[in-house]
Amino acid sequence: MNPLRVAVCGAGSFGRNHLRVYRELEAANSGVVLAAAVEPHLERAADTAQKYSIPVFASVAELLAANLNINAASVAVPTVHHHAVAMELLEAGIDLLVEKPIASSLAEADALIASAARNKRILQPGHLERFNPAIIAVESHLRKPMFFEAHRLSIFTPRALDVDVVLDLMIHDLDIVLRFANSPVSEVRAVGLPILSPKVDIANVRVEFESGCVANFTASRVSTERVRKLRFFEPARYVSIDYARQDLLVIEVDPKVAAAALAALNARQHLAAGEFDQASTEPHPSAGLSFQKPEVTPGEPLKLEIDSFLNSVRTRQSPRVTAEHGRAALELALEIQTAIAAHAKKLAAH
Repeated sequence: MNPLRVAVCGAGSFGRNHLRVYRELEAANSGVVLAAAVEPHLERAADTAQKYSIPVFASVAELLAANLNINAASVAVPTVHHHAVAMELLEAGIDLLVEKPIASSLAEADALIASAARNKRILQPGHLERFNPAIIAVESHLRKPMFFEAHRLSIFTPRALDVDVVLDLMIHDLDIVLRFANSPVSEVRAVGLPILSPKVDIANVRVEFESGCVANFTASRVSTERVRKLRFFEPARYVSIDYARQDLLVIEVDPKVAAAALAALNARQHLAAGEFDQASTEPHPSAGLSFQKPEVTPGEPLKLEIDSFLNSVRTRQSPRVTAEHGRAALELALEIQTAIAAHAKKLAAH
């Protein structure tokens, strides 16, 4: 097969990573060629052209006019430009990996989805954590999650300030929880505050699903530490995921042994109170718990994501993360923004 010719639109903080991964795949003879980039910022464009020895264009129109036979592209421009850039590429017949969120609004997302369907193009939103090895490893262990706790804290940087912390950071966890909970949202409560930027920098959210599942989300981009963790509880089981360490811990409970341990604890408490005399030979309260660390195959999530995208381009199979998944995460994020605005208005009234 001829190698896929790819372009990267946006050579900023995250676009640089897409450029790097595509070049690494090219060097590894993975059937891909990094053919071009689009970057209107003159200094970044010059740096990209020099580092990767590729043509760098100021606009998508210039890229298309060059007739470089581009098959696929990554869109890593600011969110406000996702719709315009992606639409132009889709209409030109190019398959796309669009960084999260898929668009700024549901109307824009719907327009992109319609264009992809009309032009029979792959449209994959860049929800990176779906390709985190710990998430991939836990999927086969899912039963019926009923309570989630997600914490995503980051040190402040001037990147991605065109969106708030919900669309910048929290949306990763929204996507994962929507996938794992697998139930429509019934209620959203949220509070958020701008701290170092004009937009909300820290937010706390409670989402309830029609299944009765509840999820709490905390996201901050003004923290003094970096934390990316997800914990969830299922009947007789607790699962802890550390995204950064790609670490997975599963604690199982044997209900019968746990019940015996609880009875033993009660017996010891009665014994201490002098109610009766009995040898303390019953199971320890921690009995019935089994600690497991399922095998996690390490890997760079972005490389795994791009590999998956390129496979969809070659096979024409639906991506692991579909455009509809991206739309669902965006819809919940926008609902959270509305709830935060309503809460801020209520505070201002008092």
